[in-house]
Amino acid sequence: MSEQGLLAVRNVPVAEAWERLKRNPKTQLVDVRTKAEWNFVGVPDLSKIGRAVILIEWQTYPQGATTEDFTDRCAAAIEAAGATPDDEVFFLCRSGARSLSAARAMAGIGFSKCLNVAEGFEGPLDDHRHRSLAGWKVAGLPWYQA
Repeated sequence: MSEQGLLAVRNVPVAEAWERLKRNPKTQLVDVRTKAEWNFVGVPDLSKIGRAVILIEWQTYPQGATTEDFTDRCAAAIEAAGATPDDEVFFLCRSGARSLSAARAMAGIGFSKCLNVAEGFEGPLDDHRHRSLAGWKVAGLPWYQA
C-alpha cells in the first residue's frame, strides 16, 4: 500500500458521516463487518435517503483472515452504486479499527476520498464492557435488525 493511501484516510464521527451521506447521493457507506455481525447486531439503514449500505467483509468469520479479493469486490460495488473513485466513501465496522484498514486499502488503489467512521456501528467498550458510549446505534441513526 502506498503512503498516499495511509494519508488519504480521515476519521469522521458518525453524525458527520450521516449528514454527508444525506447531502450527496454519490457518497457511499461500506460496512466491512462480518455476516454474523450484520445478522445478529444490525445494519445501518440508508433507505430514508434512497440508498443501501454496501456490505463486504474485510475479514472472514470465524477465521479472521482478510478477504483476498476485498479491494476488487469493493471497487465494483462502489461503482455499481453509481460512485467513482473520486467520490466520498465511508467505511464502517464495529468500532473503527477494521474499517480504517479497509479504507486505507481502498485509498491505496486510487479511491481518493476514503473516510473512516471512527466510532463504528457499536462504538468502544464502556467500564462494564458494553458498547454503549458511541457509534451509529448509540447516536440514534437509522438501522435495522437483519
